[in-house]
Amino acid sequence: MPGMASSAPAAPPGAGPKAVYISPARQQLVGVRTGSVVRQRVEGTVRTVGMLAYDETRTAQIHTKVSGWVEQLYVDYVGKPVRRGQALFAVYSPDLVTAQADYLIALRARQDIGNGPVPEARVGADALLAASRERMKRWEVSDAQIADLERTGHASRTITLSSPFDGIVLEKSAVAGQYVTPDMTSFKLADLSTVWAVGQVFEYEAASIRAGDAIDVEFPYGQAAKIEARIDFVYPEVDPQTRRVRFRAVLKNTDRELKPDTYVTLVWHGEAIDRLVVPKEAVIDTGERKYVLLALADGYFEPRDVQLGPPVGEVYPVVAGIAEGDRVVTSAQFLVDSETNLMAAMQNMAMSMPGMNGGASKPASPAVAAPSPSSMPDMPGMKTPAPRPHPVPAPSPALLPASSSPPPPAAPMPSGMPGMPGM
Repeated sequence: MPGMASSAPAAPPGAGPKAVYISPARQQLVGVRTGSVVRQRVEGTVRTVGMLAYDETRTAQIHTKVSGWVEQLYVDYVGKPVRRGQALFAVYSPDLVTAQADYLIALRARQDIGNGPVPEARVGADALLAASRERMKRWEVSDAQIADLERTGHASRTITLSSPFDGIVLEKSAVAGQYVTPDMTSFKLADLSTVWAVGQVFEYEAASIRAGDAIDVEFPYGQAAKIEARIDFVYPEVDPQTRRVRFRAVLKNTDRELKPDTYVTLVWHGEAIDRLVVPKEAVIDTGERKYVLLALADGYFEPRDVQLGPPVGEVYPVVAGIAEGDRVVTSAQFLVDSETNLMAAMQNMAMSMPGMNGGASKPASPAVAAPSPSSMPDMPGMKTPAPRPHPVPAPSPALLPASSSPPPPAAPMPSGMPGMPGM
């Protein structure tokens, strides 16, 4: 700007229009520090918090196929381990008792008609017996229970429901004496021979994770040793609340030491490759663009747009914008950025204001003599009347001291002085 000479040295070659000079003293005052853009071996390691969960493929819900009353409860609390085939509860159902009686009648009819001379009668008896048997099997009467019915010849009052596998009781809604229907969940069981380790990663990290990748499962409180596993499945959707993608790994749990809902740390190790990286703290992310402040020679700094990959630890892989060996500001970059923005704004203002012409001064115009007061024209309504002398009365002789003489008459006011209003 005119009259404000700058002590900054000349800009180094290659400096752009947004380059700004900051003196060494000011750099030390605001705490400017720089770091180098280097090439290093980067391993795409992702650490995330996960949780152990039940294997959803090894759970079961127990429903009755008939309506009735719980007459006997054999498993009576949540968490109790059960074995395959172990009785859970017994249900009394009038419909089931009637079905057993019909089966016994069909069985006796077949025995009586089976030795008869009419083949059509034998075929009808066989069909009736098969239909009665199929009816009971649809109500989950086992072959062993049907064999007992045939052997004893007496209809059982209750039907017993058993566990389909080894596991534990997750939920229990059946109680003794309760009326149950097919739509009610009486028990929910889970097989704990395997459990899932479920983790979550951010959207930009999910692009690198694939099913079959190796991960380490670490336990923060020492419940078990570190387990090496592989990703079994990556969920296809993004959680709308956390904006993360879930993945899971299957862990064997034959000794039942791993407990669902336990917090774990999942570590994914990607392929290690040589990449050009820039420190995380050097990047200014506005949402629309990412840029760094490049430290040039002789105290000059310039913003530079960059293209970066997903962050890896404390660095960003560089795709384009800067080269190896460049130095970037890693501390007080926001103050330096404000300096560059201010300088650009001042340059734009200087170019747009008339008479500044980008800071170039124009030759001074010759001086113009100021007009004299007498040559200035009168303003409308402000004509000043000519001054008039004011007579001053002589003092009374009675007020003068005896020895004093009368004062000389007052001198008239100069005619060149303007008159004051009211005088």
